[in-house]
Order: sequence, then structure tokens, then C-alpha cells
Amino acid sequence: MKILTGNSNRPLAEAIAARLDLPLVKANIRRFADMEVFVEILENVRGEDMFVIQSTSYPTNDHLMELLISIDALRRSSARRITAVVPYYGYARQDRKSGPRTPISAKLVANLITEAGANRVLTMELHAGQIQGFFDIPLDNLFAGPIFSDDIQRRFNGKGERLMMVSPDVGGVVRARALASRCDADLAIIDKRRERAGVSEVMNIIGEVEGRICVLVDDIVDSAGTLCNAAVALKEAGAEAVYAYVTHGVLSGGAVARVAASPITEMVITDTIQATEAVKDSKNIRQLPIAPLMAEAIQRIADERSVSSLFN
Repeated sequence: MKILTGNSNRPLAEAIAARLDLPLVKANIRRFADMEVFVEILENVRGEDMFVIQSTSYPTNDHLMELLISIDALRRSSARRITAVVPYYGYARQDRKSGPRTPISAKLVANLITEAGANRVLTMELHAGQIQGFFDIPLDNLFAGPIFSDDIQRRFNGKGERLMMVSPDVGGVVRARALASRCDADLAIIDKRRERAGVSEVMNIIGEVEGRICVLVDDIVDSAGTLCNAAVALKEAGAEAVYAYVTHGVLSGGAVARVAASPITEMVITDTIQATEAVKDSKNIRQLPIAPLMAEAIQRIADERSVSSLFN
């Protein structure tokens, strides 16, 4: 088994490699003058079980091309098996036709990874479960639930009866319910709707949150608008405090400042996406490491052992 990484999240790749007690494969990944991506593998990988670690985060297209070209370079170097380890799967929110004449880009990216030469994919917390069906190769989808539940139980030790897991929309109920079950907490749901164009969203809270410690649970935080609005609605409904646990911290534009100005006491994200300086400097955003979970999954794949049993 050998591990190769692109440039999207080298600290995570190094942490995973350290957990597995393996060096990263030496490679030259650079740009030509016109910004074309070039990948050269600098050591022998013939017959090896290769794992390519690369999140397709910002700049998404550059990191996606790095992943595809790295896979192609390994295939042409006679690697025995290539597993694309994509902690954050970009384009996942484009998982269906949202209107007439629109693409399903999540399926297109799945085709690209497959055609590049990947034999299987390892990812984390897909935006929608049906994306697994976009691949014609095996895919293992890891969940942040165990990482979050451990942190929540440490953080709120002795306050479990006051915890309320909250889904910020109807689509995230399954995720929030699973974490509520792990933490032995209650569940609330925020139903948001826009009555007409130009009118702000109306948020209805399903569940009694007054006097409770509310934990918003989501898979992706991008602009943070929905989470911050949900936090305001929860506080107005009498919540004692509002926290947020989100797997992928995209946090684009002014998201970090928006979170800082919101009623959210603390937002916890994982390091599937490398933290920007703004995230590192933020007083109410904290990252949890996923390297132990990813390393264990990689080892199990290499050993042909069960990955799903990690979440039993």
C-alpha cells in the first residue's frame, strides 16, 4: 500500500500517512505557464495498492484536475489498484436536475473519476446518499457521526438531558436523527419557506427548544446564511445556547464573519477541507481531525475488511 496526495489538503494527507506509518509517495505536481496541471510520479508504484488523497475543494476545478491526472498517471504506471480518497466531494450539491436544461454535475464528476482509472472511491458524508449510485465502481461513504458524538459527549458531559439536535432543513433530518440517537438527545427540525420572491424566509421550528442547548447538524456550511438564520430563530424561540456541528467547512466569502456575528456559540467542523487563515483565526470555529477515521478505513480497504462495521 502506498499513499499519494495532491495539493488540496496536504496536512490531512500527512496526518493519515503518519497514522498508517507510511511515507507519502514522492511526486511532482505543478502547473505549466498556462496553468495546465502536470503530475509526475517519482518512485516505482508498479503492482502497488494506491490511495490518492485529494479533496475537491476551492479552487474546485484545479483540485479535481489534479485528482484525475494523478489517477491517470498511476494507471499508466501499472498500479495494481487505485482508490480515490476524496474527503470532500465537490459538485455534490448538483445531484439532480434543479430545473429545465440543467446538469447533474455530481454524476459527471463520478464518470470522470471512473474513466480516469479509479477502481474504488472513499469519501466522507456525501451531500446525498444517491450519489453512491452515480458510480459504477465500489464507493465507501464515511460518516462524521462518531467523531461528533464523542466531542459532544465530552463538551456537554452531564448536560445530556438538555441537549436538542436540530436539523436546519427537512432534508437533513436523517443525519440529525442519527446523531441524536448516538448522543441520547431529542430532535427538532427547522422548516423554512419563502412565501414569495423578495420576502425573507419564514422559519418554523418543529419541536420544543425553550431552555435547551441546541446543536445544529449539517453536512456542508458554505455561505453560513441558513445556519445563522436558524440560530437566530432558535434563540428567539427560547434556546439557552446554539452550537453547530458541520462536516465540511466550505465557508466561502464572508461566511466566517457571518458566523462570528451570529448567536452561534461555537461551530465545529472537520478538516476534510484545509482551514483558511480566517477559519484558523476565528474565535468560534473549531476543527476536529478526521485522520484517525480515514486511516482506519484505508487500512481496512487494503486488508479487504469491512468498512461499514466502523459505524455499528
